[in-house]
Amino acid sequence: MSGMETGDTHSGTYAELAAVGPYGVRPGHALITMVEPHPGHEYAYNRWYEDDHYYAGAMAMPWMYAGRRWVATRDLQLLRYPEKSAVAEPVTAGCYLSTYWVTEGRYDEHMKWTVGINKRLNRDGRVYQDRTHVFTAFQDHEATVYRDGAAGPRDYHALDHPYAGLVLEVVDVERAEQRAAVLEWLRSRHLPKVLAGSPAALVTIFRPTPLPGDRMTYVKQVEGVDTRLTLLWFLEADPRDCWQEHFAGLGEQLAGAGLGARVELMAPFVPTVPGTDRYVDQLR
Repeated sequence: MSGMETGDTHSGTYAELAAVGPYGVRPGHALITMVEPHPGHEYAYNRWYEDDHYYAGAMAMPWMYAGRRWVATRDLQLLRYPEKSAVAEPVTAGCYLSTYWVTEGRYDEHMKWTVGINKRLNRDGRVYQDRTHVFTAFQDHEATVYRDGAAGPRDYHALDHPYAGLVLEVVDVERAEQRAAVLEWLRSRHLPKVLAGSPAALVTIFRPTPLPGDRMTYVKQVEGVDTRLTLLWFLEADPRDCWQEHFAGLGEQLAGAGLGARVELMAPFVPTVPGTDRYVDQLR
């Protein structure tokens, strides 16, 4: 009989694995996943994710060390732009967002585990099928820009600090060779200016990485691997209270920079309250 059949969990290898490889605290990678539960399945989906999947399919895995769920109620969905989005169709699709940090340098090890555990969860009937992945991608960290310099929480604190809101921004460039220039413009010119005096304490910038070929079939391959950047704005205020002043015009600013880039999604969220169904009745 195999070790799996006899209940052997190969625990003897754990000490060996812990003794090798990177083990810093920087979020070198992220899983960013925006999902739409199918109509009529909102409560059941939320309970499955809160009670099981957030832990068994994410936080219990090696090297995924921080996570947070966010929700867009209907009024927040209606603030999104552009109306015709390459990310969400319609642009209001994807009312739940989950964000996770993965230890820098540990993407490959984490992916081996996550593919294996999700196959096991699916086989055991622990994957909720009545939902659509609108925007799901593992991403590599490119930069973090802070409003207050060295003061305040760092990016590795961001998913544990009680931020009042988050804005997901997805930027596409026309050609792959333009992305580096857009990243530099964002990091050194645009974001420091926009962050100054704003309710956003920090912005993390990621670029998507392709999913492995043996991923679960319900997760589509990542788009824009060479042409996309994903920004997460962490807010100290409710996004409803600062949207018009601080976020409504960012798409025009990017388009006007002459870098061949455009905003394909600007979407605000507030944090869920773990273990509750708060906001579920406000999604439609």
